[in-house]
Amino acid sequence: MPGARRDGPSSRDARLSGLEVWLTGTPAELDAATSALADVGHLIQHGTRRSLTGADAGRYRLYLRLSVAADRRRPGGTTDASGGALIDLAAARAARRPA
Repeated sequence: MPGARRDGPSSRDARLSGLEVWLTGTPAELDAATSALADVGHLIQHGTRRSLTGADAGRYRLYLRLSVAADRRRPGGTTDASGGALIDLAAARAARRPA
């Protein structure tokens, strides 16, 4: 019987860092989201856009990894972690146009 299995990162793999994001949407939505995320950080890895099938035909998924400074200052002088506005999902859904 083999010994106990070691559960942990491999010493052969590079250490991952940064913010990992999976995006799903239309090509225009992915472009807009990628541009917005690149404005707040540095893109470390930009995956290949993969098309979805079935009910999601016409939509794509995309993997991004970014380096984002947690203490980056906003133009008003407050840090990004100091708070923000919540999105009113009901209003956003009501205003959304079908693709």
